[in-house]
Order: sequence, then structure tokens, then C-alpha cells
Amino acid sequence: MGYRFLDPTQLGRYTRKPKLYPSSDQARFFKMYTALQKIHKDKDAEPTEFEENVAQALFDLENTNQEIKSDLKDLYINSALQIDVSGSKKAVVIHVPYRLRKAFRKIHPRLVRELEKKFSGKEVVLIATRRIVRPPKKGSAVQRPRTRTLTAVHDAMLEDIVYPAEIVGKRVRYRLDGSKIMKVFLDPKAKNDTENKLETFAGVYRKLSGKDVVFEFPVTEP
Repeated sequence: MGYRFLDPTQLGRYTRKPKLYPSSDQARFFKMYTALQKIHKDKDAEPTEFEENVAQALFDLENTNQEIKSDLKDLYINSALQIDVSGSKKAVVIHVPYRLRKAFRKIHPRLVRELEKKFSGKEVVLIATRRIVRPPKKGSAVQRPRTRTLTAVHDAMLEDIVYPAEIVGKRVRYRLDGSKIMKVFLDPKAKNDTENKLETFAGVYRKLSGKDVVFEFPVTEP
């Protein structure tokens, strides 16, 4: 029996190059990897599944909503969570980088409206990420920035929660048991847009600060 040797230059005639088809898994992975560029966590923390969903929603809006596409291009978030407000009512709280807060406020009404559509009508609240710094030790030469105190951070968070409504007044009431509750008065001009969200605002602030608050609109003379 004789043996037939193939000419290496003719191998292409006898071998078939496999065709490569992108699988659905690869496509989903690529899409999610791209979407994760919309969330930057501290250090090496991994985003939760819910945070991935929020990042994906932002990525989708950037690629499909012409109204805010260019504004969203360079924006990203730090974290996101879903909280129980009351009964079956839930809210989506999204923390955004402090340095990007003005850019987010520029598109706040439109962005919140679109995100609430994507999250089945859950009310969305955007809050800038701020750090609370402990008081310096007695005798220390280090001074704590006023904006990093607990009170300042909670006040700023309150303003973020109700935005674009403006706070026009505050009052602290003491209960019989010694506990206190803060009344926050909002600009009546924003009543039509925010009146149905007051319960959510109070629930979000209570969850993040541990403090009770009641939102109201000042009674105006007819």
C-alpha cells in the first residue's frame, strides 16, 4: 500500500475554516459590560444586580432617547438601591457623583420621568454622594469642612430629595415622648409636580438619615 503525502500549499483545499457566530450570551455579556461603564463603585466593590439594572437603564436611555442622549454621555452613578416607602410602595434611590450633580440636575425632570417608566412607575430620587467627616480630636490642628458635618450633609440630602422643588422653611416639633420631628415647607409653585411624592420623600429621608420629616406646602392667603 502506498502513502500519499499532501503538499502543504494545498492544505486549504482539504480544510474548512470554521465560521464564527456571536452567541446570544456573548452579545448579552458585551451589552452588560458596556452598560457597567455607567456605574463607578468605590474601590473594588462589585455592583449589585439592582445596580446593574439601573446602569443598563441609563445605558439604554443614552442610546435610544435623543432628548437626553448627549447629556447622558459622560454621566454615571455611584450606587442605587430600592427601598420600601409604605405598604407595597417602593422608591428607587440613585446616588450620583457630587461633581456631576449639576449635570444631573440639568436633565433631572426628563431623566426621572424616563427612569420611572423603566422601573414600573416606582418613584426615582437622585442624591449626590457626600461624605460625613467625624469631628477632629480635641487639640488637633485639622479642621473639618463645614459641608462635611452630619447636619450639613443631611440638609443637602434633603434638598436633593425634593429637587426641583425648593425648601422655603423648616420647623422642629417635639413630641410628648421627647422625640422630635421636622416639618419642611416646600415652594407652593412645585405643588402640582411634587404633592403626590411627599410620602416617598419622607420615606427616603427617614431610611437614609434615620430622622422623621413631614413635607408640607405653606398655606397661602387667597
